[in-house]
Amino acid sequence: MDKNNFTFVCLILSSCYINAQKKANLVLIIADQWRGDALGCMNKEPVKTPNLDKLSSEGICFSNAVSSYPVSSPARAMMMTGMYPTHNKVVHNCNSDSAPYSNELSQSAVCWSDILKREGYSTAYIGKWHLDSPHQPYVNTSNNKGSTAWNEWCKPERRHGFDYWVAYGTYDDHLKPMYWNTTAPRDSFYYVNQWGPEYETNLAIDYLNKQKGTNKPFAMVISMNPPHTGYNLVPEQYKNMYSGLDIEELCEGHSDIPPKGSLYGNYFRDNIRNYYACISGVDENIGRIMKQLKENDQWENTIVVFASDHGVCMGNHQQIGKNIYYEEAMRIPLIISWPKKLKSRKDEKTMISFADLYPTLLSLMGYRKDIPKTVQTFDLSKTILEGKVKTNMIQPYYYIQYNEPTTGFRGLRTKRYTFVLHATKGFVDNVILFDRKKDSREMKDISNFYPKLVNSLKRELKKWLIKTEDPFAAYLID
Repeated sequence: MDKNNFTFVCLILSSCYINAQKKANLVLIIADQWRGDALGCMNKEPVKTPNLDKLSSEGICFSNAVSSYPVSSPARAMMMTGMYPTHNKVVHNCNSDSAPYSNELSQSAVCWSDILKREGYSTAYIGKWHLDSPHQPYVNTSNNKGSTAWNEWCKPERRHGFDYWVAYGTYDDHLKPMYWNTTAPRDSFYYVNQWGPEYETNLAIDYLNKQKGTNKPFAMVISMNPPHTGYNLVPEQYKNMYSGLDIEELCEGHSDIPPKGSLYGNYFRDNIRNYYACISGVDENIGRIMKQLKENDQWENTIVVFASDHGVCMGNHQQIGKNIYYEEAMRIPLIISWPKKLKSRKDEKTMISFADLYPTLLSLMGYRKDIPKTVQTFDLSKTILEGKVKTNMIQPYYYIQYNEPTTGFRGLRTKRYTFVLHATKGFVDNVILFDRKKDSREMKDISNFYPKLVNSLKRELKKWLIKTEDPFAAYLID
């Protein structure tokens, strides 16, 4: 090769390297069942999260983020597909009860990970998936031995572009979690005698180190199960952080926490210390991931997102779980950091949802034109890049009975109100309305006192359902 040709080749290779470097990396960290107020930087709950507080100070913290369907599988399916439940067909948690109704992530859906894979990204998924329906003979794990089976392997062709795969369906023994690795067949899962978030972080760090020597952009999901139930299954070092927490002092002034001695009041008191311990443990491991990104010089051009699929009531409002319209269940933590492009700030107004991450992240990464027309959720990339807070957002609320699709909830969460309708086999039999401005703890349903407001919100809801082609719209009579 002569000198001129050699110089030309070098310029081409240099140009390719620079172009590769311009593509942003993505690290999406998902925790399960993490309440929106449970961050130290929110100053709402006495929880210790120094690493997420730092991430918040370096990025954008959305303190009004929500989960539109606060249940694991539907929330995750919306985030992966950008479609609402009646379109992506994941209308309920994936288990053996809902399996006969084809309640799982479709192989044909175009997920954001499919697009990044097509664009040359190295892709990885670590941790909880919960988007496949169990089928017989059920995988031989403890949560498949009761009346309802929960856990299932994800076939390679159903992994939506993720190359590296160390994951499981759903399994709540946090101190002895189980996984399938990338090439393992269905009957070859393995257990780990290590707290799940710690093990998954070790895998994530190893993956980051392997990407360091390449010019290929990467997208990695680390999906940690805690602080999901199994609250007590957390290392003692994190429990010790809350041994001195005065729970009765915590409950003072919280009218939504039932009194001591009641079923739900005792549930809150019995579990809140361990719930916070799980959170602090996850936070410590997120700090390890942040540290590795910085040490590897990957930090500046990596979009780091921390979010949860939903919150949890923990006894608040006489509710243990999350599949409900209260703030404790709907609101989630959401932090987006990208040092190269985003200035740090706190956004207290924009109602971004977990489901909105699909179009928002692809647009931030330069792939807006690749977002398929099937995507229904909101692209808030402009709000994020320009810092212009959106105060007129409305987010939907869903709860759908898998075996009777016209039974369940539909609702809207506006800037001020939470409005929800319940129907049984298409007949609307309950209306709920909370004014969160006057009643932040949602203790008083005011639907009977403001019929004009109810009718206005009902019309707004019907417009939304028609726009999103939701069959529930047919049952809302003007």
